[in-house]
Amino acid sequence: MRRTLPTLLPLILLLLAAPLAARDSLGVFGMWGAFRDPEVPRCYAIAAADSSRNRRDFEPYASVGTWPERRVRGQVHFRLSRELSSTPRVRLSIGGQRFDLTGGGNDAWAANAGADATIVAAMRGGRSMSVSATDNRGNRFTDRYTLSGAATALDAAAVGCAGR
Repeated sequence: MRRTLPTLLPLILLLLAAPLAARDSLGVFGMWGAFRDPEVPRCYAIAAADSSRNRRDFEPYASVGTWPERRVRGQVHFRLSRELSSTPRVRLSIGGQRFDLTGGGNDAWAANAGADATIVAAMRGGRSMSVSATDNRGNRFTDRYTLSGAATALDAAAVGCAGR
């Protein structure tokens, strides 16, 4: 019997997001999962990038996290599939909207809390998103994501840390 990505998604999300057993699953919604880590404490929505035949040095994922004790909510983070150049140009596309991201190593994020909020709002209404950047070899690459279930996972993560 052949397994498909949707049936393997919960396992993939757990492997990416939960190297320690301290995380609580808040649910899997479409291609997104929501988790709470009570030891930090933090909550987050997360999704693995769509499969690709392109070279990947790392397993890419997108996440939106909340750290109640730090008063950080809706912080966008991308683990990229390749190491960034020393002067990366990282761009997120959701529908017709484009967002410049900052980054280093194989990580990218929004420049500030206002940009996080704008990106999260676009994610809620979008069908897909992609992050394009220049790797440390000078090549452009793109990681693509399906946004099916993202809004519900974002809500579950927010509720998971509400009142904390």
